[in-house]
Amino acid sequence: MNKKRIGLIGAAVGTSAAIGVGAVVAARRYAVGRARLAPDPDAGEPFGELRGRPLTVEATDGVPLHVEIDGPDDAPFTIVFCHGYALNQDCWHYQRRDLGRDGDLRMVFWDQRSHGRSGRSDLTHATVDQCGADLFAVLEATVDPDTPVVLVGHSMGGMTIMALADAHPELFESGRIAAVGLINTSSGELAELTLGLPMAFGKVFKATLPRVTRTLGGKPAELIDRGRRVGADVAFMVTRRIAFGDKNVSPTVVDFLEQMIRATPIDVIAAFYPTLAAHDKLAALEVFADLPALVVVADEDRLTPAAHGRAIANALNDVELVEVAEAGHVSMMEHPEIVTQALVRLIDRVRRVEEEERSA
Repeated sequence: MNKKRIGLIGAAVGTSAAIGVGAVVAARRYAVGRARLAPDPDAGEPFGELRGRPLTVEATDGVPLHVEIDGPDDAPFTIVFCHGYALNQDCWHYQRRDLGRDGDLRMVFWDQRSHGRSGRSDLTHATVDQCGADLFAVLEATVDPDTPVVLVGHSMGGMTIMALADAHPELFESGRIAAVGLINTSSGELAELTLGLPMAFGKVFKATLPRVTRTLGGKPAELIDRGRRVGADVAFMVTRRIAFGDKNVSPTVVDFLEQMIRATPIDVIAAFYPTLAAHDKLAALEVFADLPALVVVADEDRLTPAAHGRAIANALNDVELVEVAEAGHVSMMEHPEIVTQALVRLIDRVRRVEEEERSA
């Protein structure tokens, strides 16, 4: 493969793969340029500055996982948030801010392996199943066995929850997992995933990815810099269409999203791509089919289309399906008030169940 072709594919990996967007750098140029004539209500938002009590949890293969805990340790239950592909725990900024205002909720946020502040994984362990094992380790280290847990996952984070259910159904059957929230995610059939690229280029991308990954392992710095510079030009054409559904999305939010993606090394993005394409956990949904559940889909999500979320909801018996209009793949950032209120309703359902069990 010649250097020009590797650079082009590297650009796609580094800037498209993160959330199904073409390249988020150009989104900032486009969105900020348009927004200069209008006020940006999120301009002063302290993105990335909300921090909790830190804890390092060791995964089964020794990778250190960065965990943060908010709220009182004696809360009646704990909410564990699992972020998506190429993001980190800070993508839950609005939910962390707003759900934490009452001070009576205990929340656990963690960075998936090779993401955020967590340690790097080797290639063989960059899988959804390993992420499920990581979530189990986080639960064991942060939540008392008698404390009910609400699991909330976005995109790959939702897949992580499904992997946990597949490997440890006893957690769900025993009542330790009290409820599940799945946001912009899928239970499988992502083999044709093109990450927001045109179909023809997406097929080339998929066929070339293994060789790109090996090349990145050999000389990452040069390819990262070159590829992401090329990707900035690609981004201008596709980011707004793929990343967001709302044409009035805050440029500050776009900028924050870009920073998270840029902080994820390009070889990490490439390493996790095959496990997303191969993801198939439809059967795992049966494990928590009777638990209180929330499924959030977005009408313009091109990475995990709304049909995938509806299929999940159809497999569950006690579920609220929330369909967000004018939203892309990161609905918890694009329309945080809708997602947060849906989580509040899920939490209220859990509280009612807990109260009924205590009074029985």
